[in-house]
Amino acid sequence: MESSSPHSVVRFGTYQVCLQSGEVRKAGLRIRVQQQPMKLLEMLLEHPGEVVTREELRSRVWPDESFGDFDQALNIAIGKLRSALEDSAENPRFIETLPKRGYRFIADVSVIDANARPKRPESAAGDLPGSQEKKIEPGHELLQGTRLAVAPKRRLRPTPGVIVLALVLSLSILSVWLFRSRGPAPAGIRSLAVLPLENLSGDASQNYFADGMTDELITDLAQISALRVISRTSVMVYKGARKPLPQIARELNVDAVVEGTVLRSGDQVRITAQLIEASTDKHLWSQSYESELRDTLALQNRVAGAIADQIRINLTPQEQAALKSTKAVNPEAYRSYLKGRYFWNKRTADGLKAALAYFNQAIEEDPKYAKAYSGLADTYALLGDWQYGVMSFKEALPKAKAAAIKALELDSSLSEAHTSLGYSLRAFDWDFDSAGKEFQRAIEINPGYATAHHWNAINLGLLGRPKEALEEMRKAKNLDPLSLIINADLAEFLLLTHSYDESLEQSRKIIEMDSTFAVGHKQLGDAYLLKQMDKEAVAELQKAVQLSGGSPICIADLARAYVASRKMNEAVKLLSDLKKNSNAEFAPQIAMIYASMGNNDQAMHWLERAYEERFNPSILLRSGFDPLRSDPRFEELRRRIGLLE
Repeated sequence: MESSSPHSVVRFGTYQVCLQSGEVRKAGLRIRVQQQPMKLLEMLLEHPGEVVTREELRSRVWPDESFGDFDQALNIAIGKLRSALEDSAENPRFIETLPKRGYRFIADVSVIDANARPKRPESAAGDLPGSQEKKIEPGHELLQGTRLAVAPKRRLRPTPGVIVLALVLSLSILSVWLFRSRGPAPAGIRSLAVLPLENLSGDASQNYFADGMTDELITDLAQISALRVISRTSVMVYKGARKPLPQIARELNVDAVVEGTVLRSGDQVRITAQLIEASTDKHLWSQSYESELRDTLALQNRVAGAIADQIRINLTPQEQAALKSTKAVNPEAYRSYLKGRYFWNKRTADGLKAALAYFNQAIEEDPKYAKAYSGLADTYALLGDWQYGVMSFKEALPKAKAAAIKALELDSSLSEAHTSLGYSLRAFDWDFDSAGKEFQRAIEINPGYATAHHWNAINLGLLGRPKEALEEMRKAKNLDPLSLIINADLAEFLLLTHSYDESLEQSRKIIEMDSTFAVGHKQLGDAYLLKQMDKEAVAELQKAVQLSGGSPICIADLARAYVASRKMNEAVKLLSDLKKNSNAEFAPQIAMIYASMGNNDQAMHWLERAYEERFNPSILLRSGFDPLRSDPRFEELRRRIGLLE
């Protein structure tokens, strides 16, 4: 049998495998196979019909005997490979298990010679007319890499001249291969998404670690100003999803994606990552890295630096320095920190309580661990938010500020800590200029941190700069396109700039993303209200109240819609319920209802009460306060808060 081209594609059933790029396609569509399962598949395809022993698999795929539990890792990888091929251990079509011995590939295997095809970049092999297919009989081998073994032939004794010529040709071929192995510079990759790294441990309790590694890699790459990196909230939507990579790239509007795996065994960590160009579905680069847990941050920097190098992006001296950082972390504190972030990202009351405990535990394990204080600051900021109702605003925000300041004392380069400090300065201290400086500093350190752009937009809105605020909010959405709250606040800012129809469409998109998201219905109801579509406003705001479990802001907006619909009895009942059950934090919402009723005296009375309790002034941006904007008392209140010079 003749040797195949290095570009050969192996076919079995409806599947095709390009051995050069490591791509697997089914009926022409690329399917995702992680790196270790892919290596197993390549070994099995090299020996069709033959037993590949467990020892052989171990020596090639897991050469480091000291790392991890081999039996567990092999079982997981074989399971993932079978899942990708829709195969079954009980009734195998492709992979047969020989207990205690190894595995055998039992399907017919053919090779498609890519040289016989017309030249066409990255087409699914075998889809074009004229491709030549060779069946591999049991006993023949696919050599490691991409070549077919040839049938034995009569040996010829080479002459010295032939040897020299062969050596020259070999060196030339090797030089070309080394040059090409790096691949051509991908054209125009200026945006990417890091998909959730897969947990290879087989232990669901280790998911926090894989998610944490994903977060760290996103944070590292987001520091590169010339690169748009999708934020965590949006990529986590694809965790466990089996969508084709080009579809994911289209949905996130990125040029490339990074996917990979994480395996932790004791204090050892192994990360495997691969870079794929979205437009061609082309595998550009892959690599595995291993380190001790205390050196994980440096490991992540190496991965991010390698990706930046592969896409030929220019780094500033500051970005180069950041990616060469070699800070070590206390392993116990780092684990606690990752668990804290895992629960913080759930954005539930119970999740925030768990996050608080883990961040405090991380600080106990390492009192000088800056990121733990930063996580603590973020947690207190949300604990005091009206959406969760875990702590009072007045109690939570000073603690958030103190934790952020401590984090920055330990490490002034933490974008998250600058952002949390800015939030506290804006929402509680009413120091809008200082807050703006913190947000800007956060963005300088990490241009891809969507939350910094998001909260900076609110600050700009309060300072009476609506166009700049809208631009910042659009930047936040561009970085985190699937974040529900960022999309909702964008709809809110479109109302502030009187773009009612655009806000209406934006709110509808939010509901398409998640029909159970109460704030999406609230924003749609607010847009209807401003467009004087009162019946539609009432319907949407009723849904918002129901889905939010009686959120005060949703109740206040529904009451306003009842007033506009001349349903005063319903509006008065909602007002009474709020006043009866309220604490001081509901005072702004009560003021908003009174303003819609034309009772400015009562509206100002409740706003003064909110002022005394140090309320979050961002609520004053809402259209519900429009009836008060011409009242001198309202202007005086804004002046005391610091919103007017």
